[in-house]
Amino acid sequence: MIDDLEAYFRRQTRPQQPERTQVAIAAASDGIPTVGPQLGGLLTLLARFGGVRRALDLGAGNGYSALYLADGMDREGEIVALERDPRRAVAARQNLAGCLPQANVLIGAAQEVLPGLKGTFDLVLLDIEKSDYRFALDHCARLLRPGGLLVADNTGFADAEPFNAALAADSRFRSINLLCLLPGHQPERDGLALAVRA
Repeated sequence: MIDDLEAYFRRQTRPQQPERTQVAIAAASDGIPTVGPQLGGLLTLLARFGGVRRALDLGAGNGYSALYLADGMDREGEIVALERDPRRAVAARQNLAGCLPQANVLIGAAQEVLPGLKGTFDLVLLDIEKSDYRFALDHCARLLRPGGLLVADNTGFADAEPFNAALAADSRFRSINLLCLLPGHQPERDGLALAVRA
C-alpha cells in the first residue's frame, strides 16, 4: 500500500477552474458547505456517463454543485435546482446563468416544493437538510426515470441514518452507500450513497 493514503489521494485532486474557486469562496463566506472539487468531478463524470439531460439538484446553495453537473451534461440539457434560502437562490441563479440554456432555481423547503414537482429526471442530487432525506426518498423515487441515478451526499451524518436504512431496504432502488475521503468536501470523510432506480 502507498504510505499515508489520505495525503496521497488529497494530492490527486485536480485543481478546479478559477471561476469555480470563486463560487466556492463565496459559498464559504456565506456559510454554505460545498461538495468540493473531488465530488464535483464525480458529479460531472456521472452526468456525462449517464447521458444526463435533465437533473434535479436538491439543496442548491449558491449553485456550486449544479455547475459541476452542468459540466457533464449536453448543452441542451436542463437543471432544476431547489434552494430554501431566497438570497442563496438568487446567487445560484446568477452563477448558473449561461451554463445551460435551461437552469431553473426554485425557492422553498423540500417539504413544500417536492410534492408539486412533475416530470422525470435522469439524475437527482440529494443535499438538503439530512433530517429531510427520508421524506425526500419517496419523491426521488417518483421523479427519477427507470435507470435514473440518485446521488445522496452526507450519508455519514447522524440525521441521515433513517434515510440510509430506508434506502438499503427499498426495492425501488439498487443502491450502495460508501464511506469516502473527499478532499475539499465539508467534511472530508463522509458517506455517499449511489442508487439506480429500478
